[in-house]
Amino acid sequence: MVIGLKAQKSKAVKKTKPVLGYSDISTVKLDFDNKPLRTVKYWANRVCRFFKLEGFLILNSSKGSYHVVFNRTVSWIENVHIMDWVALMVEGRGLKNLPLTKYGLMQGIKESSCLRLGSKVSKPSPRIVLRFGSQNGEIKKYLTFRRTVKQIIRRSSQ
Repeated sequence: MVIGLKAQKSKAVKKTKPVLGYSDISTVKLDFDNKPLRTVKYWANRVCRFFKLEGFLILNSSKGSYHVVFNRTVSWIENVHIMDWVALMVEGRGLKNLPLTKYGLMQGIKESSCLRLGSKVSKPSPRIVLRFGSQNGEIKKYLTFRRTVKQIIRRSSQ
């Protein structure tokens, strides 16, 4: 488990603000931008069943954007395989500049996948909107880490 920090430039302020994230290689995580919740639920359910991932958690990361975290521990090779399979299935042939494809490619380049935990310039912290299936593996680790980070942020802002 690693805290990913990424400098985010605000257009209005021109200062960098760190963005906290959850990064590892054994948790399948997907980032659906500009997709309705119904579509995200469909793909999360399909991926969970097809790859036997035991369960999933859907978080609303901003208006029309969602994060999905799956429960079963996987190898990095299987993780990349699943991310790429989803990108191909969801976005089809015109993959060049589509969000899910960019997400999958960047995770492969970095050799670990990461999802934002805290707020971002104009976006609130992701919030849970749906749970399905088993939650006692990678989802439990993710939620424990997320809770710890939120407690640290609250304490430091007092």
